[in-house]
Amino acid sequence: MTMTVKAYGATSQDAPLEPMTIERRDVGEHDVLIDIDYAGICHSDIHTIRGDWGPITYPQVVGHEIVGRVAEIGSAVTKHRVGDIVGVGCQSNSCRTCAQCVQGHDQYCLNGNTQTYNSVDPADGTITQGGYSQAVVTNEDYVLAIPAGLDPAKTAPLLCAGITAYSPLRHWNAGPGKRVGVIGMGGLGHMGVKIALALGAEVTVLSRGAKKQSDALAFGATRYVNTTDQAALAELADSFDLIVNTVSAGLDIATYLGLLDVDGTLVNVGAPSEPFSVPAFSLVPRRRSLAGSTTGGIAEIQEMLGFCAEHGIHPETELVSAEEINDAWERVLSADVRYRFVIDTHTL
Repeated sequence: MTMTVKAYGATSQDAPLEPMTIERRDVGEHDVLIDIDYAGICHSDIHTIRGDWGPITYPQVVGHEIVGRVAEIGSAVTKHRVGDIVGVGCQSNSCRTCAQCVQGHDQYCLNGNTQTYNSVDPADGTITQGGYSQAVVTNEDYVLAIPAGLDPAKTAPLLCAGITAYSPLRHWNAGPGKRVGVIGMGGLGHMGVKIALALGAEVTVLSRGAKKQSDALAFGATRYVNTTDQAALAELADSFDLIVNTVSAGLDIATYLGLLDVDGTLVNVGAPSEPFSVPAFSLVPRRRSLAGSTTGGIAEIQEMLGFCAEHGIHPETELVSAEEINDAWERVLSADVRYRFVIDTHTL
């Protein structure tokens, strides 16, 4: 037996989002039914609906930054109880048997993990639908406990933007004595700044224009450099151990590689649609590395939530109603948000 819930989704790549109803599968023995309270708006939602990353199945409801309360649990569930405040991020299942899953890196599942939307649900073969909705049913192993120190109304973006910044910072050992650059200070970048600072690193923000300079310094960044100022960029040559690139626009990667010290790494978490050119001599003379990183595994996301609760880290958010979602998407596309939109799903 399935349940019907209200949602906001798209019927084609060119259509605005609109009210609709979708079906959620019955709660299986290892499943958790979550009444959704808040859903973050991620640029990935827009890319997916618009077909930027390949064809998808319509109608489609997106949203992979989900926070709500447990409404029902399956008979074999042991990790969560009714009434718990919980979350669901980008993945809602994985094969669990490949080398990456066994190591806890289910974000890199070699057989392809189950995305929270636009993916085939192994439980019933349907296409997964995301968090711009009233409720979701998810396997208990992919439901995250939200620590008491986090504000549920502001926490949803941690489940994508937060972990996407946290994972490479931890992997490349950002911490005391490390010089970290963050390219772009949008939804992803501002989380990178906050988390890198909490890890103890020295942080420089590299962003177009000066409009976010005061915010960057208020968050605790050591300096802010306007990337349209070529002279200012040139002064940063060989000065970073790690640079996290959070933007999806095309950049002159060679310029940013030139800012790395010996053994420095430039990590891309943004995903530009066009390839970029990498001259060999921007890497070879300083033994520099160019890398990529996606979100994080479930264990790492839970770790990140605990870290943010401990350090009082929240995204900067603006709460919107369901009827404001299309306007919010337009504002995301025009970079008119500081720094993440969160949908109050009670307004559905």
